[in-house]
Amino acid sequence: MARNIHPKVLLVEGDRDIWVVVRLLEKNGITWEWGNEPIIQIEYPGYPQKDRGGKDKLLKSKFIASYLNQRGCVALGLLVDADEDASRRWQQVREACRFSMPNIPNELPETGLVFTTQNSGGDAIKFGVWIMPDNRMRGMMENFLVKLIPEGMAPLWTYAQEVVTEAKILGAPFTDAHQDKANIHSWLAWQDPPGLELHQAIIKQVFSPQKAESQIFINWLRDLYDL
Repeated sequence: MARNIHPKVLLVEGDRDIWVVVRLLEKNGITWEWGNEPIIQIEYPGYPQKDRGGKDKLLKSKFIASYLNQRGCVALGLLVDADEDASRRWQQVREACRFSMPNIPNELPETGLVFTTQNSGGDAIKFGVWIMPDNRMRGMMENFLVKLIPEGMAPLWTYAQEVVTEAKILGAPFTDAHQDKANIHSWLAWQDPPGLELHQAIIKQVFSPQKAESQIFINWLRDLYDL
């Protein structure tokens, strides 16, 4: 049964993505709350309980349809990591969406997908997709944030990657798939204060959230949610 929800919803893989998006918007001059209500409701499978998200649950046709067809929803977005292959991830997204949106485009634009479709009641709804980091490259949220490292910190970033590579040779147990995470969290361990979480690093301007590299993603959010 359909239920009333926030008119603008963004679906993400887990709770860490929520706060990164919120802080990026705030640092780009977009007020997050109006009248104690968020401008976008950001959720993940199992929300608000932690650690119940992930692509396996997010990329289910019934899960996406359950949001698309809820009363009052006028804009629905999907934010997922590419991991090893952005093209393959896009095909998974399309397959999950075709049940509800047979008119979903074949190609994912480099600037992110935003198009108008209909819910089961025939009402118009905007639907959007962004695959981290940039709709083309392999990677995840961490790879997107790497683009926001200040230019003056480039030598330290290079050194952090070298240290992580050496640690792997010496037996560090992280998997190859998590090397990008190890790189960025090693770099964050050397900031002031050390060990900031990703969203905290945005607040502290350890990342530069207004760099040109972030604006395509910010513009995607603006377009999808009429911000």
